[in-house]
Amino acid sequence: MTRLRPTRRSRMRHAWPLHDDVRTVGRARAVIRTELSQLSLSSEVVDDAVLMVSELITNALMYGAEPYELGLHVDAREIMCVVVDSSPLLPAQAPHDLAAEHGLGLRIIARLSDGFYGCHPQRYVTQPDLVGKATWFALPRRGAAGNVVPIRAGV
Repeated sequence: MTRLRPTRRSRMRHAWPLHDDVRTVGRARAVIRTELSQLSLSSEVVDDAVLMVSELITNALMYGAEPYELGLHVDAREIMCVVVDSSPLLPAQAPHDLAAEHGLGLRIIARLSDGFYGCHPQRYVTQPDLVGKATWFALPRRGAAGNVVPIRAGV
């Protein structure tokens, strides 16, 4: 699942601590939708990112451990969403079962991100003295016409 690739410095980087609360997923979806909608991304890219963030956070809350953190990194070519938790257990795709109520999240992420997702150790942005497990996906910054959307000045 993990793909190794060089990391680039983001021109925009945000991080939000998450709470182990039933409202967390909904709040995170709203935050990511708001942040990405301000970037003039296509509605399809925004919708896919919101769904994948929902899956990452749900997995972290179900199988990970506190503290939790949501990160958003944006550069000229792509957006990357990251959910960090403190569990050492790595995420793994469940066996393929279309009738299953759980276990499809990583398959959804793999499909919508065209395979650009993974997991690696990472320091928390909101608590730099802690290291956790970051589960992430990346999407290209595409506009409605398929063109790369430039980053706005000041972002």
